[in-house]
Amino acid sequence: MTTARETDPIPDGDRIRRRRLWRRAALLGACGLLLTAPYAAWPQAAPAVTRPAGADGTAADAAVPPGLRRYYQQELVWWPCPDPSFQCSEVTVPLDYAHPDAGDLLLAVARKEATGDGARIGSLVVNPGGPGLSAIDALVGGGADLFSPSVRASYDLVAMDPRGVRYSSPVDCKIDALTPPLEAGRRKSAYSAAFDALDAEFEQRADACARNAGQLLPHVGTLDAARDMDVLRALLGDDSLHYVGVSYGTYLGATYADLFPTRVGRMVLDGVVDPTLDGYENLLETTAGYQLAWESFAADCAARADCPLGHSVTEIDRELDTLLGSLDDTPLRQGKDIAVTGYDLVNAIRKALRSADWELLRAALRGVPDGDTTALQQLLGASESPLSNAADAFYAIGCLSSPFDSRFTSAEAEAALPQFLRTSPLFGASDATGLGQCTHWPVPATQPARAVTAPGAPPILVVGTTRDPDTPYHWAESLVRQLSSGRLLTYDGDGHGAYQRGSTCVDSAVDHYLTQGRLPAAGKVCT
Repeated sequence: MTTARETDPIPDGDRIRRRRLWRRAALLGACGLLLTAPYAAWPQAAPAVTRPAGADGTAADAAVPPGLRRYYQQELVWWPCPDPSFQCSEVTVPLDYAHPDAGDLLLAVARKEATGDGARIGSLVVNPGGPGLSAIDALVGGGADLFSPSVRASYDLVAMDPRGVRYSSPVDCKIDALTPPLEAGRRKSAYSAAFDALDAEFEQRADACARNAGQLLPHVGTLDAARDMDVLRALLGDDSLHYVGVSYGTYLGATYADLFPTRVGRMVLDGVVDPTLDGYENLLETTAGYQLAWESFAADCAARADCPLGHSVTEIDRELDTLLGSLDDTPLRQGKDIAVTGYDLVNAIRKALRSADWELLRAALRGVPDGDTTALQQLLGASESPLSNAADAFYAIGCLSSPFDSRFTSAEAEAALPQFLRTSPLFGASDATGLGQCTHWPVPATQPARAVTAPGAPPILVVGTTRDPDTPYHWAESLVRQLSSGRLLTYDGDGHGAYQRGSTCVDSAVDHYLTQGRLPAAGKVCT
């Protein structure tokens, strides 16, 4: 996850001049939305042009349906991004692939050109996850530097915000941030009221989205985003899509592979979402994943002389429970506008487990009892940019796809709470609140739970981390069993995702696959 930009990157005058030259205005009049991609700056020099694959009539895109050919045959025009080491462009895609004449969307794209002097392999499309996170912010904000020199020499690194996200015809429900979930889940007498309140807030968001973005909502699902990636592949001049996806990005990549198996290039899926799960299974198994990650941290901490909560897992759990209850009863005041609650501490623990930043987590647990929240605030990070639409996009995209689509009434969610608490006393209550996140959503799910086989696709590299809290390891095992050509690379470690997380073994295996097409040995385990 990356920090969103804090300022609008386009001067108003540039935006106005650029809008006059857009080839297609993407207006949804009924919603009052101008569906544009507002990231790119006005060109400072003559723009570069990329001709689509198949422009000479030789590529596989001859199979494109006639109604979509104009999208596959457009030319990408590149201009300097606000960070001039990147180039920006935009892609026109149909609002509705089944009815291409129903209107268009503009999707934002950024790329960093290959650094090598030799022949490049092609473009490497990257997606950091979500749903709802900006791939462009991730790439421009430092993600490009995470790739090894050999990969950067061989590929143009490319990010496209999926439809509905940030710079790509964003979903804007025009609603303020809502109340966070149950605070640490300690006040059992308040559960019914809390679930009812959250149900009302989920309904409030759904109504606002239907009112302000209703015409867009049926068309921002993962199936459409995967089709957009195939248009992008062709426009980048590539016959095959080379791709690295993390977390939700694996679901997007697997969906692409299932739709277009013969157009898959070198594909890496790291931190895997299992497409056979429904929303309940996804939430409950993620709860178990965070509990396993916490136990791994606690066992490591207990063996250290400076562990702030004790020297056995049992003692650490007991001391943490006492600390959370104290913060719930009496939040820790930090200046006029900051109050640290038990929920805040649980959220910080969750983020530390995701990033495997155990040193910073120990510092936070050491500081909070003494009134020092420096490390905790560092874990919680900067607040979301007011320009980001991550929350709206999360619901709009997630509620169309089975693993994220959970439609429980408040009574049903409360009835499921004991199972979540048995799975994790620490995380179970707040996770159970997600069971109703799509209950009132105005659009039904369009992508049911089903196995992804991608028949005929070349080998796809699936990377799984044994104690990954967000996407448990057995999800990677499941996807490999589903795929007709999956190869599993195991990282025996902690944190969400494995590539470029400190394992030379993992990094080397992924790099060799991306640059040479060489898969790691079957059953390979890295530490």
